[in-house]
Amino acid sequence: MANGYFDSVHRSVMRDECIEILGALRGGVYVDATLGLGGHSEGILLSSPDAIVFGIDQDEQALALATDRLSEFGKRFTAVKSNFSDLASVLKKLGVGGLDGVLADLGVSSLQLDSETRGFSFRFDAPLDMRMDAASGGETAGDLLNRLGQEELADIIYRYGDERASRKIARWIIEKRDAGTPVSTTFELAELVKRAVKTSSKEKTHPATRTFQALRIAVNSELDILTQFIEESVDLLKRDGVLAIMTFHSIEDRIVKHAFQMFAGKCQCPPRIPECRCGAAKKVEILTKKPILPTGDEQENNPRSRSAKLRACRKLG
Repeated sequence: MANGYFDSVHRSVMRDECIEILGALRGGVYVDATLGLGGHSEGILLSSPDAIVFGIDQDEQALALATDRLSEFGKRFTAVKSNFSDLASVLKKLGVGGLDGVLADLGVSSLQLDSETRGFSFRFDAPLDMRMDAASGGETAGDLLNRLGQEELADIIYRYGDERASRKIARWIIEKRDAGTPVSTTFELAELVKRAVKTSSKEKTHPATRTFQALRIAVNSELDILTQFIEESVDLLKRDGVLAIMTFHSIEDRIVKHAFQMFAGKCQCPPRIPECRCGAAKKVEILTKKPILPTGDEQENNPRSRSAKLRACRKLG
């Protein structure tokens, strides 16, 4: 399949910046922990004939497309169906030792956002699914809306979406459920949130964006597994190996920033605690004092890159 097809569907955010900070030009063994359509993996493999990439993703459609895209690299590329939270066990089964680099792009892939059936986007009317692994059998976003109480639902929308109108949104969702007309599609939820949220005419994003983000994070337990993934990645790196993580909203970025600081030896405990209990230990050097942002040209050509932030650290001896 021609690469032009992939470029038209998905543009890998800050691809060159990721390759540079990973040091992929020197070759080595890398993990693309969020393979998607394989754009970043392709960049790593093209950067050096000595580069080997293990790509992990839980989306079967993405795995199939990425495997086809990267077939020209033969045994230098291996695709694995799994969640990045299982990184250590995946590599153990593969018999893979120390890594030269780990990359995670925490954004939702264009393949998922552009799907008309999986419920990630309010651009299409579809059931509220939002599962990264549609075959997992886990709860969908619609299931959450039908199961959770008002306070718990409001808490999820506020905590994971920074949505100030979370209580009103949750109350309206529960009222519709109690009336026998539960919210079950993307259009229904987007319209309800649009009526509940006050926005200014200058607002560029749809008022339902934060609520959809919150439900997606909750359905896939994205934040619960992030700190564990960072810890496992650091442990699996060789000396001078690099961990690079790209986030797309402030909650994820804070988690990555604080985890990096903890592994760089900076205590994350509250000031009044007399002794450190967070486990801070100097294992890495932070390479990005401030996150790397997309260039102006990239933001203009790829609007989905605008909120991206790239942070990286290097493992110490």
